[in-house]
Amino acid sequence: MNASPIKRLLLVATLGTLVFVAGAGADDINLPDMGSPADAILNNSDEAQIGRMIMRDIRNSGQVVEDPLVTEYLNDIGSRIAAQSNKGDHDFTFFAVDDERINAFALPGGYIGIHTGLLESSRNEDELAGVVAHEVAHVTQRHIARAIHANSRQSLLTTAMMLGAIIVAAAGGSSDAVQGAMAVAQGTAAQQQINFTRSNEYEADRVGIAALADAGFDPYGMASFFEVMSRQQTSSPEMRAPEFMRTHPVTTARIAEARSRAREYPPIRSDDSIGYGIARTRIIVAHFDTAKEAVAYFEARDYEAQNDIERYGRAVAYQRAEDYLGALDIFEELLDKDKSVIAYHIGLGQTLVALDQTSDAIRTFEQALELFPRNIPLVIEYGERLLEMRQAKKAHELLLDLMNNVPPTPEQVRLIARAASQAGEEAEAYYYLSEYRLMIGDLTGGISYLQQALRLPELQEIQRARFEARIDFIQEFMSEEQLKQLRSSRQVGLAGDHSLQ
Repeated sequence: MNASPIKRLLLVATLGTLVFVAGAGADDINLPDMGSPADAILNNSDEAQIGRMIMRDIRNSGQVVEDPLVTEYLNDIGSRIAAQSNKGDHDFTFFAVDDERINAFALPGGYIGIHTGLLESSRNEDELAGVVAHEVAHVTQRHIARAIHANSRQSLLTTAMMLGAIIVAAAGGSSDAVQGAMAVAQGTAAQQQINFTRSNEYEADRVGIAALADAGFDPYGMASFFEVMSRQQTSSPEMRAPEFMRTHPVTTARIAEARSRAREYPPIRSDDSIGYGIARTRIIVAHFDTAKEAVAYFEARDYEAQNDIERYGRAVAYQRAEDYLGALDIFEELLDKDKSVIAYHIGLGQTLVALDQTSDAIRTFEQALELFPRNIPLVIEYGERLLEMRQAKKAHELLLDLMNNVPPTPEQVRLIARAASQAGEEAEAYYYLSEYRLMIGDLTGGISYLQQALRLPELQEIQRARFEARIDFIQEFMSEEQLKQLRSSRQVGLAGDHSLQ
C-alpha cells in the first residue's frame, strides 16, 4: 500500500491489528504517526478509528456488559442527549463496564463508558443523564483531540502507553496495573492522561447542562450527582474517594457553578423512565454474589407494596434462582398491565422456554416481534432461545435479518456463527467466525477461518469467490510479520481453534 503511516495505521485499526499494551517495548508496538504540529489535532474520522481500536481492547478485556437491554437503554438516553449538543459531526456509542467503582469516561471517537457502579449509585435518571451529558460534551468539544495535541511533544511510545493505561483503567483494571502503566508513562491517573484541564471540565459542565435541559431532563441533575459524590467523600474521609471524584475533580465552586447554570433554564419535572428502572434493576440483580442474596433483596419488601420495576427485579432474581414458576406469575402480570415494555415480553419468553412450554414461548416472542420489529434485545434473546429449542435455521434467519440492518457487536457475531453451525451452514459459520476474529483484532485468525471454509467440499462457487476476495482484502492490512506467520501456519496445516460452538 502507498498510504501514509497514519492512514495505514488507522485503516488497520478498523480491522483490529493494533493493541496497545502498557509496558511493551518499542519494537512490540506499531506506533501511529501523530503528524506535525500543523496537523496535530486529529480529524473526526481519525479520532473515530482510534476509538474503535481502543474499544476493541476494552471488549477483549471481558469487562463490557453484554446485556442488550442495558446497552440499548444507555444508547437511547445517550443519543437523546447527544442530539442536543452534537451538530452531526460525531457518532456515539454508549456501553456499560462491569465495575462497581463509581465512574464514567469518554474515549476518542465518541465511545462513552458508564461503570455499573455509577448506574447503580445514581438516585434518579436525571443524575445519570447529567454524567452522560458531561462525557458527551468532552467529545463534542474535542477535548480528547486537544489533549493529544497538548501532548504532541511526548514520544510516540509514551503516547501509546498513555492510551494503554486508559484501556486498563476503563476496563476495570486494578489500581496497581494502572499505576504501573502511569509510572512508565507519566505517573498520573488514567483519565488525567488525556489531560482534561480545569477549563475542560467547566466547559463540559456548561455544554452538558444545556444539553440536559434541551433533552428534557432536569438541568440540576448534574449538580445533584456532584453533590452526592462530594458528600460521600466528606462524610467518610477515611474511605477512598469515589472514582468519579478522582477522575473528575469536583470542588464546592464547581458545584455552585453547575447549580447557577441550571437556574438559567426553566424548571423541568422529569420522571424516571421505565428503561432506566429496567437497566438499573438488571445491574443490581447481577451484582449479588448468589441468586439467594438477589432474591432476599427483592423479597425484603412486601410484594403488594412494590412498584412494577421492583416486581420486575424480583422476577429476574427468581429467574437467576431457577424459580421459574414464581417468575412466570410476575411476568404475566406485568405484561398484562403494560405491553409496551419490551423487557416484560423478553422475561416471559425466557421463562416459558425454561419451563419447556415451547409453543407458548414462541407465540410470546412472535407477538413481541410484531410490536417491536428488529428490536435488538428482543431479536438477540429470541435467537438464543431458538437455539435452546433446537430451531437453529429459524434463529440464523432471524439474526441475519437483524445484522444486515444493524451493526452487530462481536458477541452478536459469535451468536450468529453458532446459529449457522447448528443449522448445518458450516461455510457461513466459518465466515461469521472470521468476522468475529477481525472485530477483536486477530487478522491471522480471521484468515484462518476463511481458509478452513475454502476446504469444505460442499462450498458453492459464489461463496468461494467471496471468501477469497475477503482474504485478499485483509492481507492488504497485514504486516510482513503477520504475513510470514500466516504462510508458516499454512505450510504446517495449522488453522487455529475452529470450534463453532
